[in-house]
Amino acid sequence: TLAPIDAPLVDALRLDAPLRVADVACGGGGTTLRIAARAPVGSVVDGFDSSPHLVESARARVGSSEAGRISFNLADVSKALPEPPYDRLASRFGTMFFDDPPAAFANLSRWLVPGGRFAFAVWATQSDNPWIETVRDAVARVAPVPAFDPDGPGPFRYADVTKLTSLLAAAGLEAEDVVDVRTTLPIGGGLAPNQAAQFALAAMSSFGELLASAGEAAATEAHRALSERYAAHLVDGVVRLPARVHLVVGSPAR
Repeated sequence: TLAPIDAPLVDALRLDAPLRVADVACGGGGTTLRIAARAPVGSVVDGFDSSPHLVESARARVGSSEAGRISFNLADVSKALPEPPYDRLASRFGTMFFDDPPAAFANLSRWLVPGGRFAFAVWATQSDNPWIETVRDAVARVAPVPAFDPDGPGPFRYADVTKLTSLLAAAGLEAEDVVDVRTTLPIGGGLAPNQAAQFALAAMSSFGELLASAGEAAATEAHRALSERYAAHLVDGVVRLPARVHLVVGSPAR
C-alpha cells in the first residue's frame, strides 16, 4: 500500500556515492530494501526497529546476494548509538510514533555524520488522507472511535509539519525543505473492494481491536460499509485512494 511513497523518499536521500544508510523504524523492511536497490555499489543499508516480530520478518526478505550490504537490527533508536555514524538517515512514517520525540530526535542527530542528509516522511492532514479516514468512518458506524490525539503518537502527529521541523531544529537537525507529495495508494497493494476492505481493517490494528471488541456482527457491517466506499474508488480493478505526505529533508545544523 505504501510503496508509492518510497520513490520520492529515496530520491530525497541523494544516493550519489557508496554510503552508509540507516532506515529508522523500518517495520517489515520494504523501504530498506528499496533504498538498497537504489544505493551505489559499496553502500551499506541497515534497518532498525523496536519490534522483534517485524525485524525477523524483514530479515527473512534478505536474499543471499544481498547479505553483507543489508542488515535488520532490533533497537530503540531513541537510545541506541551506532558506530560509526551514518551518511544518510531515512524514515517512512516511523518518526510519528516516538514516545519522547525531543529525546529521540536528539539521539538521532548523533547518528548522522557532519554533512549527512536525512529524509523523513510523515502524513499530512486527515482530510488529505481519505485512505485512512474511510476506514475510520466505517468502524465508527458500529463502534465508538476515539479522536486522533494531535500531540500523541499517531499518524497525524505532524500534520502541522512545523511541529516536526521545530523538534528537528531543537535537536540540531536543520530541515532544508518540506516536499509536498500527493499520490494515490493501492489499498492492499492492488486489491478489489471486498479484499481491500478486509486488508485495511486487519492492517490498521487499532481499528481491528475495536471491531473485535464490538463483535462479529459489527465487524461484518464495517466490512460491508468499507467495501461499498472502496467500490467508488476503483481504477482498473484496483482500489486507489488519495494520500498526501510531508517529506522533510535536511542535514545536521552547521
